Amino acid sequence: MSTRKPHTAKLSPPPADAPAAVDASHNIWLAGLGAFAKAQAEGGKAFEALVRDGLAMQQKTQTLAQERLADATQRMGELTARASDAATNRWGLEHIFQERVARALANMWVPSPEQWAALETRVQALEQMLAQSDAPMASPRSKSATPARKQSQGKRM
Repeated sequence: MSTRKPHTAKLSPPPADAPAAVDASHNIWLAGLGAFAKAQAEGGKAFEALVRDGLAMQQKTQTLAQERLADATQRMGELTARASDAATNRWGLEHIFQERVARALANMWVPSPEQWAALETRVQALEQMLAQSDAPMASPRSKSATPARKQSQGKRM
């Protein structure tokens, strides 16, 4: 059985020519040891105070994170809507095709759908006017053709 002595070496401060990062990390270590020593000395009160402060900090951080997430979600929605509109407008090939066909038909003197609709409205109005006139319009040929037929029939006999 060997008897080992516990390691009781003291920490010495970093050398004077040590980089600033080493010096900062050494100070952080010492602050942690100091906080631990203070917590042991003051007992549970300091620990409870630290837990309470940590809980408050966690709640603030979560609230801020949720606000940031909501803002980011809204911005992404707006960007998505803009991108969708841009893509729809940019790739609206059907609209471009319809415009070009309409232009070609107009160059060939083919009436547009609006012109056809206006013409149809005019024809319907004329048909109504004709239907409203109760007196049948007899053509001059039908009146003169009747006596001529009688005369030609009489000559044949």
